[in-house]
Amino acid sequence: MTARRRSDWATQGGQWEYRMLTIPRSTSRNDARRMLTDEAEYGRWELARTRLYAGGERRVWLRRKIIRVRSTLPETVG
Repeated sequence: MTARRRSDWATQGGQWEYRMLTIPRSTSRNDARRMLTDEAEYGRWELARTRLYAGGERRVWLRRKIIRVRSTLPETVG
């Protein structure tokens, strides 16, 4: 059932919105986890990709579905 909904969403022009966060080296893992959890819970973001660079900096890509709302009101003739 879930796979069908996803394919229907994709065929109707489903798109993703992306956001990149840079987490400095000085940020603890606990603080980074808390920040990402808040983004996921309140902003409806999900983790798409993470990179850890040699200097200790982390880059995190978050994504969420772009929801297009269709009007259910009948068109008025005037």
